[in-house]
Amino acid sequence: MDLGLLLSFAVVIAVFALLAWFFRYQLRLRAVSDTMMEAEEALDRGEVVRARELTAPILAKYPRLPIVQDVAADVLYATGDPLSAASLYERAMKKLGGPRVAPKLVAAYAALNRAGDARRVAAMAPDDPMTRLALTWSELAATGGDREKGRALADEIARDTTLRATAAGDAMACVLEAIAAARAGETSRARDLLDRASARRAALAAHDRAFVGYLGGIAMLEMGERADARETWTMAIDAAPETIGAALARRERSHLPQEPAEPRP
Repeated sequence: MDLGLLLSFAVVIAVFALLAWFFRYQLRLRAVSDTMMEAEEALDRGEVVRARELTAPILAKYPRLPIVQDVAADVLYATGDPLSAASLYERAMKKLGGPRVAPKLVAAYAALNRAGDARRVAAMAPDDPMTRLALTWSELAATGGDREKGRALADEIARDTTLRATAAGDAMACVLEAIAAARAGETSRARDLLDRASARRAALAAHDRAFVGYLGGIAMLEMGERADARETWTMAIDAAPETIGAALARRERSHLPQEPAEPRP
C-alpha cells in the first residue's frame, strides 16, 4: 500500500479516536454537572444527607475539577465541616474566581473562628450580600474579630431593605444586630431583635432555623442569660442535627459550663 495512503488512513483513525474521546468526555462532564446541580437543589431543600451522598463519589473521582470542588465544599460546609470546605473553596477559587466563591469562603472562615482569613477573602467580593452577612458574623463572634467593625456592619445591615427582603435574611440580620446590641449593653434592644427573629422562625427552613438559633444563643450569652443560651442551642441542634448551624450550636454549648445543680430540699 502507498505510504501516503497509509499515513492518511492513520490520521483519519486518530481524528475519529480524538472525536470519540471528546464526546465521551463531554458526556461525562454533563453527567457530573447534572449531579452537582442535583446536589445543590438537595441543599436548597435542606436534604443535606442526600447532597452528601451525591457529591462524595464525584469528589473522589474528579477531585481537581473546580465545579466539583465548589459544590462539594458547599455540601461539606452545610453539613458541618467548614475546615474541609475552606480547603476546597480555596482551590476552586483559583479557577472560578473570587466573586463566585469568596462569599462562601468567608462563611467557612467565620465558622472556623479565623477572622483574619475571613476579612482577607471578603475583600474579593465586598458588596455581595452573603459576604456582608458572613463578615458581620465573623467580626462579632469569631476569635480575633473586630467587635467595633462588627457593630458598624450590623448597623449597615439593619438599613439594607434588599438584604432583609426574605424571612431568612431578616432573621439573620436581627440576630446579628442582637449580638451587637448585647455587646454594647443594650439589653432591651437585643431582646426585641431576638423576638423579631423568633417571629420569623416559622417561615424558615430547618437548616436556617438551626443557624439563626446558633447566633441567637450567642446574643443571649452576651446578655448573661446562660441557661437561655443553652436551651436555644439545644433547640438549634434538634431543628437540623446534620447542618452547620447545629454543629456550631453544639460547639458553643460544649464550651458552656454546666449550671450547678439545685440542692435537694
